[in-house]
Formats: sequence, C-alpha cells, structure tokens
Amino acid sequence: MSATLSKGRRVPQRDKEQENHSAEEQQYFSRAVAKSLELLEILGKSDQPLALNQLFPKVKLTKTSAFRLLYTLEATGYIEKHEDGYYSLKHEIRGNVREKLISTLLEIATPQMRELTREFRETTGLAVLFDNHIEAIAVVESPHVVRMGNTVGRILQPHASALGKCVTAWQPEQRCESLLRSYGVNAVTPHTIVDENELQREFERIREQGYATDREETCSEGFCFSTPIFNANGAVPAAISISMPKMRLGPPEAQERIIHRMKQTAAIITRALRR
Repeated sequence: MSATLSKGRRVPQRDKEQENHSAEEQQYFSRAVAKSLELLEILGKSDQPLALNQLFPKVKLTKTSAFRLLYTLEATGYIEKHEDGYYSLKHEIRGNVREKLISTLLEIATPQMRELTREFRETTGLAVLFDNHIEAIAVVESPHVVRMGNTVGRILQPHASALGKCVTAWQPEQRCESLLRSYGVNAVTPHTIVDENELQREFERIREQGYATDREETCSEGFCFSTPIFNANGAVPAAISISMPKMRLGPPEAQERIIHRMKQTAAIITRALRR
C-alpha cells in the first residue's frame, strides 16, 4: 500500500501493525538503563579513571543526571569512586572487559602479525597494558634459526623494551610513573636508559615520531621497533613490535621501511578495534 504526495511523488506507507510494534518498544525502553550501560562501556574502554565532567558530555546528559546514574552504579557495585572524585570500573568488572579486549585484539592482530613476519621474516609481538604492567599476549616467530624471540605472558620493561616503552609513552603521567615504579628502572644492558630525565625525553621522542625502538636495551645484539594501537578514546592499550638480531638490522632505508609498514599495520588494527 502507498500514499501519494501532492507533487505526485510516491512514498511507502508504514504498516499499522509495525507502527503499533514500534510504539510498544518505546513504551518499554528505559533511557536510564541505556545511559547506564553507555557509562559502563565508556569506563571499560578507558585505561584510566574519568571525572564526572569528562563523562556527562559523552553520554549527552546533564551533570546532575549523570551523577545520579554514577551514584547508582557505585552503590550497586559496578563502579568505584576514588578519593580524587574520579570513577572507574570495579576490578572484577574491568577484568571481564580486559578479557574481551584481549580476545578482540588477538582476532584482529594475529593475521596482521603473520603478514609482517612473512614479509620481513622477523619475529613480531603484541603486548597489552594491564593494571600495573605490560604483558606480551601473542608472538609470531621468525623462520630464521638465529632470531629474536619473545614469550607469551612475559612482563615487559616499561623503560627498556620497545613494546613497553611504546605503551608507557602514551599513558597519563600518573599511570606512567606507576608502571615505572612497579617494574623498577634498572639497567638490563649497558644501553638501557635509567636516567629519569633522559627517559622522559625518550617518551617525548616516541610520541613525536609515532614509534619506539629498543637498540640493545634489553638484549645485546638485539633490535626492536614498536608502534602503538589506539582505542576509541584515543588511549593506547596495546602495541605491536618486530624484532631482529643486529646483524640483520640493515641500513637506515631498510629500517624506515619496517617502521612505515608497522605504522600501517597498527593503523589497520586501530581502525578495526574502534568499530
């Protein structure tokens, strides 16, 4: 069935039963529940606690309405309010969110890592930021007999490894300091950066150039490049890397090609993660 406009253009006429069904759906739809779930999703995707002033514009509520929902979520045990007034998911809830992130990352990143290893014939790795450390969650080994290795479950140095530095460099100052304190800024090799000021300059360089390097800082004769993976909030919960022995590092042009391809790969993973 259709209706005719005065200018002769024909448009579909909605079925009356469909209209009644939509009206019934609206009758039972709870906006408060929907907004509460939206707040939980935002807090789950954030790698640091968020303030009320950061939250209420994101869910398009007034400050008072958002506060009421946050108070209810806190009272029912889904979120916690810190002494500074910032909100975060409860630890056990965040654990479930982290598991989902890891599962999604592995699904998206593993094929991309295999492609990098196929192209450069070197070891690729994927690491994720946890509450107080950075951990390797996937490794695709180089086919070479002599190669740089990694281990799933390995805790990575936030001040020395390329993956660790890459993730740490993009964290807020407080989170960055917490990661460094948790691991300790100790010399692993003679090339490890242990001076606080020099380390901060290193983090600035990483943010400016968009990648991190490990030039014999965790292993003699070992080199590694790492690029960040961003989430929908612009935070960095993970990074990928490619590692090789110094003897296969190649000239600057070869290194630039590796970095370029890694940035491309990280961008592909980032886009897929934000969907």
